[in-house]
Amino acid sequence: MSAPEVGMSVTHRRYVPYSHAHYAGNLVDGAYSLAAFGDVATELCIRTDGDEGLFAAYSDVQFHAPVRAGDVLEIEATLVRVGRRSREIDFAVRVICRGTPEAGQSSAAVLTPALLATTARGVVVVP
Repeated sequence: MSAPEVGMSVTHRRYVPYSHAHYAGNLVDGAYSLAAFGDVATELCIRTDGDEGLFAAYSDVQFHAPVRAGDVLEIEATLVRVGRRSREIDFAVRVICRGTPEAGQSSAAVLTPALLATTARGVVVVP
């Protein structure tokens, strides 16, 4: 555990399984990104405070681009404010790989640059 410092960040990567597709075109609902934000926030709180913390609020959630089944996501949480018991965090989901079915049933490509899909700001509370 290290002291909470502004600028500290945690990054997770995950594959979006086809079982999570919710809409036509293999789209995944926006709640998928919010759940991923919860996971990186949990690790950030463990690293800074030795506790999983509790989410208090999200603000400024923005969906910039679709997330699809078959994507590989990079989810980042960056600490932007440290209070006595609260931590304010900026979040981003980026699509770093995406399926390319037009090139073949199991084809995929690395996206360079990554596609910014979702951003948000959140507040967590730690004991």
